[in-house]
Amino acid sequence: MSSAAEQEAVAGAVAAEEGRPAAVVNGARLKAPGVPVWPGTPVPLGARFRVGPDGVAGTNFALWAGGAESVELCLFDEQGRETRARLSELTHEIWHGFVPGVMPGQRYGYRVHGRWDPWTGGRWNPAKLLLDPYARAVDGDFSLPPEVYGHVRDWPQQHVADTVRDERDSAPFVPKGVVVHDDDDWADDRRPKTPWADSVIYELHVRGFTKLHPGIPQELRGTYAGLAHPAAIEHLVKLGVTAVELLPVHQFAHEDHLLRKGLRNYWGYNSIGYFAPHAAYAASGTTGEQVGEFKRMVRALHAAGIEVILDVVYNHTAEAGELGPTLSLKGIDNRGYYRLQSDARRYADYTGCGNTLHVVQPQVLRLITDSLRYWVTEMGVDGFRFDLAAALARSMHDVDMLSPFLAVIAQDPVLRRVKLIAEPWDVGSGGYQVGAFPSLWTEWNDRYRNAVRDFWRGALPDVRDLGYRLSGSSDLYAWGGRRPYASVNFVTAHDGFTLRDLVSYERKHNEANGEGNRDGSNDNRAWNCGAEGESDDERVRTLRRRQLRNLLTTLLLSTGVPMLVAGDELGRTQRGNNNAYCQDNEISWLDWSLLQDPGWKALFELTARLIELRHRHPVLRRRAFFSGRAHSADGLRDLAWFTSRGSEMTERDWYAPAATLGMYLSGRDIPGRDERGAPIVDDSFLAVLHAGDRPASFVLPGPPWAERYEVVVDTSWEEQGEAPGVAHRAGTAITVPARAVLLLRVDGGDVAAH
Repeated sequence: MSSAAEQEAVAGAVAAEEGRPAAVVNGARLKAPGVPVWPGTPVPLGARFRVGPDGVAGTNFALWAGGAESVELCLFDEQGRETRARLSELTHEIWHGFVPGVMPGQRYGYRVHGRWDPWTGGRWNPAKLLLDPYARAVDGDFSLPPEVYGHVRDWPQQHVADTVRDERDSAPFVPKGVVVHDDDDWADDRRPKTPWADSVIYELHVRGFTKLHPGIPQELRGTYAGLAHPAAIEHLVKLGVTAVELLPVHQFAHEDHLLRKGLRNYWGYNSIGYFAPHAAYAASGTTGEQVGEFKRMVRALHAAGIEVILDVVYNHTAEAGELGPTLSLKGIDNRGYYRLQSDARRYADYTGCGNTLHVVQPQVLRLITDSLRYWVTEMGVDGFRFDLAAALARSMHDVDMLSPFLAVIAQDPVLRRVKLIAEPWDVGSGGYQVGAFPSLWTEWNDRYRNAVRDFWRGALPDVRDLGYRLSGSSDLYAWGGRRPYASVNFVTAHDGFTLRDLVSYERKHNEANGEGNRDGSNDNRAWNCGAEGESDDERVRTLRRRQLRNLLTTLLLSTGVPMLVAGDELGRTQRGNNNAYCQDNEISWLDWSLLQDPGWKALFELTARLIELRHRHPVLRRRAFFSGRAHSADGLRDLAWFTSRGSEMTERDWYAPAATLGMYLSGRDIPGRDERGAPIVDDSFLAVLHAGDRPASFVLPGPPWAERYEVVVDTSWEEQGEAPGVAHRAGTAITVPARAVLLLRVDGGDVAAH
């Protein structure tokens, strides 16, 4: 950030520069040959525009390349012509120099010289133009022709192809970094700072959420500006979510096997620029304009009370394994950035994507933490969801909760105050770590997902696991100071079936991905309600809509942090594709016309009502685990479980097959105090979940639990059942419709028998 005085000095210095020889200014080649390079400074890393010695404006370039022999800075003009300048200063393995006259908008890259020795992990190749790992904007796209590979990709003997260096220039085929000047102090921004327990997360894709929205101007659809548009934000506000979790927006590349099929990486889990907003999502331009557009999007969401969480991929990069392209880190210092096997030609792959960043190395740890701090302090984001976080927590080999990465995050004054979500697994040995992350972290809880899916499809042998999941997963998180909001509860995510597909398909249908339907999980825990795919049978359609309501209601009544996937509240379908990572089309984009269908609009309205109910009642978003003990003489506990007979569950009941479960939440025993120090008191509720295929009798518990109950939610209401608001006397048997959730508010007053 710069002061007004510094900005004025920059402007004056730039004007003065026009009469002094230089090779490139503002992307245009000037008259004098050669690029003057002053010593500059080794910090900060990256390309930072500033006022240099004697008030001269220019850009300081700094690149960590520990094992390199030399580094060339490459500047490109508007016609793509290249001018090279050697960075001769080396400080603590950082090559650096200040180039006067280089202004924001300048495109650049590096060529790094060193020994080509794949057998020891050395893959330096100055024929390959490399993207600055700290580039704040990227212009252009990766097309991945043979010239982009450090080795001869098409070498006849493929088993040794990675050892043969390719001498062709890659510069015409790769994007360039862009010099960006950040003069934003965020003084007008107000972060929502929503407490974890009060959060409702909405996972969305910037492009997919906005691409077909009729209220967003055509030129803004699919972009950051589109997500910032009032029409997009209106939907989020009406729904009531408190945070959007954006699928990856770091600059990413498309994989070669997809490009050959005419497909693209849609999800974006193939990062190559950890400081740069993905340029393809910008409506305003790609030579730095994407940075300002992203910031304006964050401001607009903040103004609506919505936090911005980024899904980040620091576990691997788009350079894949030894047969992958040379785009950035591989050519800067391969063995300094990546985990290699004992045979240093090969990469240790804990991610399933060909490589794994070596987070134990100080320079890699610095790259990641510098990136995280940048997105918080200069781009305004409020938190991160870490893809395959277990890979980041590995020390030398094993997952270690005392690893350098987790230790650095825990002590960082910027990062420890934002939301941190772990995907607590990777594909390596010992990588499944659900419930094991430190207290600072929340986790995607796939055990919640599995239990809820299995209950509603009738596949749970008993209700023990469901009870834990509904009440905050204390078996996983009640240790080390962790709270119920350590569990991010979800039924669906970007990876897998949509909610509608979960009740419409039992088998994946990924033929459009071009992999013979071999990709994607076969363990979907789905039930198609009697017909595979879309059906004209009204009974099947009615049952599916009820199952959707059951799943959403269960999610939003559970203790923990609920996460919805964009479009699930509208009945979005991917036509049975459970791995739509390469479907940048109508398969993945939200179909906003669904809101014109009364049935799907009703689903949206129910979802919004459940979220509003959650916001209004602290008993549904507790900050501490239930104790299950009585806190008063009448024996009423903060949490109690009931059988359909109206009796409290015994040990035997938990182990017996059951399709019905009653959960009583007491509003008078909520731990903690409000902001004024007063006790937190709320209504009490009884939730009855019935997954059986026939109606069931349920006896409402009597005193001390309640004297009467009022129906608040009945997921069968679309077709039959009692309207919300009907009251029942405690101790009476009510009929719970087949496959339904009832939420009843506890009332202590009198009511006529019903």
